[in-house]
Amino acid sequence: MTSPNRAETILIHFSGHDAPGQTAALTGILAEHDIRILDIGQAVVHESLTLGILVEAHGEPFASVKTALTARAHELGLQARFRVIPATAMEHWKQGLERHHFIITILGRSITARELARVSGIIARHGMTIVRIDRLSGKLAPTDLAGDACVEFAVSGDSANEVAMRSEFLQAAQELSIDLAFQRESIFRRNRRLFAFDMDSTLIQGEVIDELARLAGVGEQVSKITEAAMRGELNFDESFTRRVGLLKGLPAQQAHSLLNTIPMAEGAERLIRTLKLLGYKTAILSGGFTFFARDLQRRLGIDYVHANELEIENNFVTGRVLPPIMNGARKAEKLAEIARAEGFSLEQCVAVGDGANDIPMLNLAGMGIAYRAKPLVREKAGQAISALGLDGLLYLIGVRDWDLEHHEPVVAGMLPQGMHV
Repeated sequence: MTSPNRAETILIHFSGHDAPGQTAALTGILAEHDIRILDIGQAVVHESLTLGILVEAHGEPFASVKTALTARAHELGLQARFRVIPATAMEHWKQGLERHHFIITILGRSITARELARVSGIIARHGMTIVRIDRLSGKLAPTDLAGDACVEFAVSGDSANEVAMRSEFLQAAQELSIDLAFQRESIFRRNRRLFAFDMDSTLIQGEVIDELARLAGVGEQVSKITEAAMRGELNFDESFTRRVGLLKGLPAQQAHSLLNTIPMAEGAERLIRTLKLLGYKTAILSGGFTFFARDLQRRLGIDYVHANELEIENNFVTGRVLPPIMNGARKAEKLAEIARAEGFSLEQCVAVGDGANDIPMLNLAGMGIAYRAKPLVREKAGQAISALGLDGLLYLIGVRDWDLEHHEPVVAGMLPQGMHV
């Protein structure tokens, strides 16, 4: 040790089998001796405890504290280690507090050492420091086919590496058939307030206009136009007008028969109802049709719906929509409009979609998520999710499986709440 008047920085590390009261007993000794704590961190993995406490100590007076801590740790079944931290290391630690912080989320049906090694290797190559690793899913290798797996890394480092890291994560996700989300840590990440969804091929498993075309006997013609538009090869307004025009003469009764035939996307119901339970506002911003979107609103309790109004006269589709067309620019306008009405910042908004006409709102929102999307959309969006169902998005806002463990019956039984159009 050093002289009684000279302060040292000491890292105290405790490890062993976890049991109730251990942290209280050890910090109690520090409190009795009025020891200044500079940092503290604790983790439990499979009932194994690791507790680190960084303290400021003064020479000989700390010797008695060390003796007391060692003895108490032994009684608690823990090992205690003490290490003096050099001034240079402390300076490096202080500088690290000012570095940019990021959250990296691995999502898949299972997560193995292969995925963890690949991700941690990318982090290391870019000089990032792993601050924390948490498992958000119930398991990493679910035994049932419907299981999800998720691990979250909190890292710090130079923001200049952000673009290169995103590129490597995108490549790794494709090669490993997983999803990798890379977010900047901020107060907004933990305080999202609005989720806005595209409808067709996002909230539901299909395109309503394609199904209408099939009923009208023009399915092949409309599908070709739809595919080109979703790839961004055609102007949306023009392609949409052409597709709707082919529906002229379809009986309205046939159109409305689709309401019970197109299934919702995997995990959609659980996601929306969980968001409602947590107090989020939800919206459908769709280039599809209001008759279908409003039915989803009724079934799920969606707060806002903005879509295209399919014109019907004398119980037949006219082949026109009431202007204005809900295109990409209008989706972004409506997202901003809802945020203003609710008093949210755009940073607090999450937008989810799969097509080229979703890109404007994905880029406007604080978090834009391309869900099972076309390649162009995955490249343009901040995040891309394909490996899990829609409820996998809960992991991206930090919700863990066990957070909902006692609320799932409530989530499953919730009734629609205050809806707006």
